Amino acid sequence: MTNKEEFLHIYNEYVKRQGSQEFLDWLLKTDFFTAPASTKYHGACEGGLLLHSLNVYKTLRERYFEEGKDSEESFAICALLHDLCKAQFYKVSTRNVKNDVTGQWEKVPYYTVEDAFPYGHGEKSVFLIERFMRLKTSEAMAIRWHMGGFDDSARGGSFAISLAYEKYPLAVKLHLADLESTYLKEKNTSVVRVPTRGVDA
Repeated sequence: MTNKEEFLHIYNEYVKRQGSQEFLDWLLKTDFFTAPASTKYHGACEGGLLLHSLNVYKTLRERYFEEGKDSEESFAICALLHDLCKAQFYKVSTRNVKNDVTGQWEKVPYYTVEDAFPYGHGEKSVFLIERFMRLKTSEAMAIRWHMGGFDDSARGGSFAISLAYEKYPLAVKLHLADLESTYLKEKNTSVVRVPTRGVDA
């Protein structure tokens, strides 16, 4: 089963609410399934965003799902779609980088950000999902605050993130699953080489 097939299997098995099929039809027209997850860190490769979404789902489901308390649908929506904001967000380009071994300049791919809809990170994902299907408050909070302290609006000492984590355990669980996937499971998943010297000729 390919990553795309696995994503579609999980989505179709658990996400049943009104608008879910219309949302999926729209998603399939975007670059979500081929986009990278970052410009040069985790998942900076074709399909990196899809890989990250699946990793977050598996981590969230395996480590934090509590029978009788948690919803399979909520877990699928939050994990698979938390980084929806990264669809239609990156552009592939190339640059010249000096090879440390050969001393030759080489044309290497890299990703740049081309944000046509600069609406933030988590809040943008929430907005895009809700154009098609309604989120529960706990789901919206989880997706909105999945970046934790890495979110720009949380860096200024906002109390909103603390309140969200206190009231909605799903938000804490998604944040932890995202951290583990990004920094542990997806180490060395980037094809983009980060040059240490001789950047861009």
